Amino acid sequence: GLWGTTLTENTAEDRELYVKTTLRELLVYIVFLVDICLCEEGPGRCIALSKLESHICYRSPKDPVKSSKVISSRLQRESYAQGPLLDSLYWAKWYNNKSLGQNTQSYIYYENLLLGVPRMRQLKVQNNSCVVHDDFKEDISGCYDVYSEEKEDRSPFGLLNGTAWQYHTEEELDGSSHWGKLTTYSGGGYYIDLKMSREESAESLQVLKENLWLDRGTRAVFVDFSVYNANINLFCVLRLLVEFPATGGAIPSWQIRTVKLLRYVSTWDFFVVSCEIVFCVFIFYYVVEEMLELHIHRLQYFTSIWNILDIVVILLSIVAIGFHIFRTIEVNRLMGQLLKNPSIYADFEFLAFWQTQYNNMNAVNLFFAWIKIFKYISFNKTMTQLSSTLARCAKDILGFAIMFFIVFFAYAQLGYLLFGTQVENFSTFVKCIFTQFRIILGDFDYNAIDNANRILGPIYFVTYVFFVFFVLLNMFLAIINDTYSEVKEELSNQKNELQLSDILKQGYNRTLMKLKLNKDRISDVQKALQKGTKELEFEDFKNSLRKLGHAEHEITAAFAKFDKDGNQILDEEEQKRMRNDLEEKRVALNEEIENLGKSFGDNGFNDPLAFADAKNNQANKSSSASEEEFQRLLQRVLHLEHSIGGLISKTEALVLKLEGTDKSKVRTKTQCASYLILCQQI
Repeated sequence: GLWGTTLTENTAEDRELYVKTTLRELLVYIVFLVDICLCEEGPGRCIALSKLESHICYRSPKDPVKSSKVISSRLQRESYAQGPLLDSLYWAKWYNNKSLGQNTQSYIYYENLLLGVPRMRQLKVQNNSCVVHDDFKEDISGCYDVYSEEKEDRSPFGLLNGTAWQYHTEEELDGSSHWGKLTTYSGGGYYIDLKMSREESAESLQVLKENLWLDRGTRAVFVDFSVYNANINLFCVLRLLVEFPATGGAIPSWQIRTVKLLRYVSTWDFFVVSCEIVFCVFIFYYVVEEMLELHIHRLQYFTSIWNILDIVVILLSIVAIGFHIFRTIEVNRLMGQLLKNPSIYADFEFLAFWQTQYNNMNAVNLFFAWIKIFKYISFNKTMTQLSSTLARCAKDILGFAIMFFIVFFAYAQLGYLLFGTQVENFSTFVKCIFTQFRIILGDFDYNAIDNANRILGPIYFVTYVFFVFFVLLNMFLAIINDTYSEVKEELSNQKNELQLSDILKQGYNRTLMKLKLNKDRISDVQKALQKGTKELEFEDFKNSLRKLGHAEHEITAAFAKFDKDGNQILDEEEQKRMRNDLEEKRVALNEEIENLGKSFGDNGFNDPLAFADAKNNQANKSSSASEEEFQRLLQRVLHLEHSIGGLISKTEALVLKLEGTDKSKVRTKTQCASYLILCQQI
């Protein structure tokens, strides 16, 4: 039925049904895959906007060369906040210093509307959060440890009033944690919302500077704001971060999330809506399909990796549909609040974060959807070589992997201890692992290793390349190559099963055979006409065609079509019309046969004999015999269809002749029964 699959249909003993069902599933799934690809937004415009915003994050439009990437102290951080930062956030004039207009809102780079006001937030650690050695207690009065939530300073300080001087928890700010370069920071802290104009914001920052808002305990300062570009209908949610490590100095970084929160604006967007509706219909279709398969096979259903992959794709798609609805509702709510009060902080961080996770989930889902194509092309033995190779060598690879990773992790630990204090790529054990994978691929910095340790550095590099790259990696490739050769040889020795190409060829041969039979019938009628004189009687016409093997009902129908006066004689004009009609049908059939042959001409199957010759050249003797037997059976089936059609027509004619009397009816029933029995026997 509509949800028929290879798991719901009885395809165990019918190879042709299995291939046809799989082919139908593949065609439906390709349509689904095209639809899901159209529903996904590409990152092209997002990249352009992200690059623009990253350029202005730490640069001033008045001084493009100055960048906070060189920030090294709190003093420079204060200067940057009151100068380049405000210049980047508040654009009120054209390049000729004329005002942008009466609108008080800022348009960054004249195209990106600043939504609401920016927010500045800091996190601090408590004094004496670390232990000073006894020898230095007299000289060092305070000790501020590296950041952690347990050591956060949450007490009021400075002016003691206002949000900038009182701590607010992550729940109160509806914030989220942030993964910086040094550590992960909570979503709470001391914050201040800047103003709509540059002058007012500069005054607020000056107050913070005069009252030492930043001190030794400050470990991170965040600047959060959002912009909207109407030209490309994208939101850009930015977070600027300066981390102050316990060693001193400052490390700047930023996070930019470019997302599309207003989905339906342009004509293309409304086309995407139709694709999303089709996507929902497909998900419903596949949910019903998987439920039917689960109902039939019970727990046995979960033994196939493809069935598990089906469930994963469906579940991720359902989550995506649910988030899509939630996002639409939440964006409308936030935009409503912002339009009512444009001077508040536009908190799109939550939505931008989950929109990013949504995009990541869709990327993974689309990846699985592409991989799932292997499920539908596995009916071909050539397509099963990859899965068969991996399945057969899995045990060998697992045993080899233990040996490989023992050596690999030993070198990772060695590199971490040798170069971790001087080389960034070896500063953590995890970085050492990825660095060694990069060395295998040829991406490495040998000079950094050599400068870190001039004796052990070269020894580490040479021995690692020799044992891991030249020995272990080649052993891994040899295992796969050897197994692949075995699988390929076994598949080549297996008996050829019914393939997709065979089904297409069989359908082609059936169609061609029917067309040629029709053409032969027309030729026979034309021969019968050529034997006649100016007036052709029905009996002569019938006798000529019966000798050529035509059924009486076909002869009667063909003659009656052109015998307009019903005198059982075709005059010269009626014979001319029949000849013209037959010639038109013959020409049409020739064109149809020619077109059918062209579609298979590249493969050499434009003729049944060519098909048989090709099969004989490619297959062994047993397969050739089975192919010839198939051709004979096909001709017999077509002949039986033709004979049964003649019997049915005779039965109908007999019913019309004998329907007058009761006795005739009884005889009719008897003869009909006889004909039906004969048809069944045939």
